[in-house]
Amino acid sequence: MFDPFYPFDWLATQIVTQLFGLPLGSHLGSSLHFFLYDVPKVLTLLIVISFLVGTFQSFLEPERVRSLLEGKRTFVGNVLAAMVGIVTPFCSCSAVPLFIGFLEAGVPLGVTFSYLMSAPMVNEVAVILLWGLFGLKVTLIYIGFGVGLAIAAGYIIGLLKLEKWVEPFVWELQKSRQLMTPNDEDNLKPVSLTWQQRFAQGRYQSSEIVRSVWLYVVGGIAIGAGIHGYVPTDFIIKYAGANNPFAVPIAVILGVPLYANIAGVMPITEALVNKGMPMGTVLAFTMAVTALSLPEMVILKKVLRPQLLATFIGLMTVGIISIGYIQRFFIGR
Repeated sequence: MFDPFYPFDWLATQIVTQLFGLPLGSHLGSSLHFFLYDVPKVLTLLIVISFLVGTFQSFLEPERVRSLLEGKRTFVGNVLAAMVGIVTPFCSCSAVPLFIGFLEAGVPLGVTFSYLMSAPMVNEVAVILLWGLFGLKVTLIYIGFGVGLAIAAGYIIGLLKLEKWVEPFVWELQKSRQLMTPNDEDNLKPVSLTWQQRFAQGRYQSSEIVRSVWLYVVGGIAIGAGIHGYVPTDFIIKYAGANNPFAVPIAVILGVPLYANIAGVMPITEALVNKGMPMGTVLAFTMAVTALSLPEMVILKKVLRPQLLATFIGLMTVGIISIGYIQRFFIGR
């Protein structure tokens, strides 16, 4: 079977065995090979695929996305919002302006939450790294569960009619938008781009992603290399293996404060999987890191009252833990 990353594997093997004279089976040799192989592999994936995704995302400016979701109701709107979240570049750092902008445009609260959950949890960096590290099957399972959770949680929030727990200034902005004249709305329409400009945007996004995450990638791979080479397999199996019924909630709890960057977490999860951690536990850990990060909760607190924020956190936590158990007990590794 053709392996596009074979040159990286060969080069890492030559450096470890020939240059440093270390056997691949040793702790240090295994760790060093993991690091030297994964760094160029992950960075190559990021550069190539983020360019392609960035070029495609030039068709999905925030205003265009907002117009697409405007006026959509109940389940259909939740499905559309979650699907759009897969292919848009907005992450938790842009949660507040997106949340305000969507509600300002008349997008229902539950539909807005479906997008808000899907966009950071199933973002392009997570998908790129999952595909490169674990293959297409795991990536599709992650996307399916992530989108399903975003749809279900957003739909429930819509049914509960929790608009009263959004900060009042958001609704004041919506009233201001309703008073806009047609000329004002025309000025907000996105400008059509040429293919040259779209490719330029793809190159820019690729460079920005690599520039912002490369340090996390290298750091994460270094930690993963240490786990791969030095942490005993029996230790992982004992505390996070299939025989521990509390492994999934523990992984979710650990994932919340660990948010540094999803690119830095993926190599760690790769090492944990190699050591025997069940994929369901890994998926739950990854989703918690992405969708329940402390920075996002702090940002959302600016526009959500504590009751709505607690509802959001509760739904996401229960959903992620449930996904972890479903994957472990019904789908398997």
